[in-house]
Amino acid sequence: MAAASSNHFLLSFSLFLSFLFTSTLARLSPQTTTTTLDVSSSLSLAQHILSFDPQSLKAFAQTQTQPLFFNSSTSAAVFSVPLHSRGSVHKTHHTDYKALVASRLDRDSARVDSLSTKLLLALNGVKKSQLRPLPTQIQAEALSTPIISGTSQGSGEYFSRVGVGNPAKQYYMVLDTGSDINWIQCEPCNECYQQSDPIFNPSGSSTYSPVTCESKQCSSLEVSACRSGKCLYQVSYGDGSYTVGDFVTETVSFGNSGNMNGVALGCGHDNEGLFVGAAGLLGLGGGPLSLTSQIKATSFSYCLVDRDSTGSSTLDFNSGLPADSVIAPLMKSRKVNTFYYIGLTGFSVGGQAVNISPGLFEINEAGEGGVIIDCGTAITRLQTQAYNALRDAFVKQTQGLPSASGVALFDTCYDLSSKSSVKVPTVAFHFGEGKSLDLPAKNYLIPVDSSGTFCFAFAPTSSSMSIIGNVQQQGTRVSFDLANNRVGFSSRKC
Repeated sequence: MAAASSNHFLLSFSLFLSFLFTSTLARLSPQTTTTTLDVSSSLSLAQHILSFDPQSLKAFAQTQTQPLFFNSSTSAAVFSVPLHSRGSVHKTHHTDYKALVASRLDRDSARVDSLSTKLLLALNGVKKSQLRPLPTQIQAEALSTPIISGTSQGSGEYFSRVGVGNPAKQYYMVLDTGSDINWIQCEPCNECYQQSDPIFNPSGSSTYSPVTCESKQCSSLEVSACRSGKCLYQVSYGDGSYTVGDFVTETVSFGNSGNMNGVALGCGHDNEGLFVGAAGLLGLGGGPLSLTSQIKATSFSYCLVDRDSTGSSTLDFNSGLPADSVIAPLMKSRKVNTFYYIGLTGFSVGGQAVNISPGLFEINEAGEGGVIIDCGTAITRLQTQAYNALRDAFVKQTQGLPSASGVALFDTCYDLSSKSSVKVPTVAFHFGEGKSLDLPAKNYLIPVDSSGTFCFAFAPTSSSMSIIGNVQQQGTRVSFDLANNRVGFSSRKC
């Protein structure tokens, strides 16, 4: 009897310990957080962008936008212009989505090389004036704007529609947070590429004024020259594209929300390379000649529509940050004042922190390292160590998904052709102080063909500088609070 009682006690105790262990393990094991990827919707957009005819939309030239007011305490004027994807303006010549993606990635690689080269030149004390543009072998593709996604013609850029001159004529201009000089193609043209709008004719504007060689604007140019006392400019890009012409001041207007006189910009008479379609470029970087600096913007924000979308959003100046923004530090490098560095500290996948070295993304004393946020780069580039850790964490949690061969710069792809939707682990950016931004699944798993192959939209880089690209930003209002050195991310504020 005593033996039976003892056995019963041991059995009960054993069951109790088992229950206790299981309960403790459940509490200690982090629960995987997931988000749903709408496979069917992504493939539908991919098919639509191939057949979309921009001529079916006639409202872009007349588009009027109202600025989105958030928590702006500034007394500065609030400006707003439409923002579009390139596919909204120019019909792609590609008939196959896989070929379209390949051309986008080629263009994106040229963009990343351009930014990396700009950094390397600064770190090594090489001035742009010592360089000469090289002819490009890459096929030129069309550009565009309000904010439009630029991907239908092979790039990951976005574009805005602004007025130039008085009376104002409307032009599509490339949006670029990675450069400072604003410029537009001008008559007379020695060498001009094809653009959507008529080429700007200075003789038709009452506010066109050449900049003198002695002016502060001229001396702020990286590459300049003098002709008959008037300032000439040259801007060359890492992909071989360049623009050369007169440096002038003009009136720039922002739809029906206002205008700014005396904005310094390049009037390009010789423009070659990969700009085809847009009239020019709006430099939104942090340098003294950027549009943001010249209009003394205390903040600016944009929301980038889906790269395959024909919809539009807005580019706003001085409108403040949405109250629900996830805030990250905004930093500048002493070596390159153009780039917007962001205080990224790490990632999580499925709610579990990815193990990377502390300080991996910090800028060192030499100006190396750091993470910039850029609207012109499509695919986020990460230092190899960080990329490998992020990819491995994602692969570990997606072992149930059918894998596919790598495509171009993507080494992690999946065959989702048999699925209409699928749950995937949530990928989040972390910015310190417990702040994090969960990405929608479509911002890190993107289609690379029309048949259902999706790839993990990050890539490694050998550069010390990492870049958060526009695929990861799409659908999010990204606000640059220049007055308070911070960046805000807010979903559903487009």
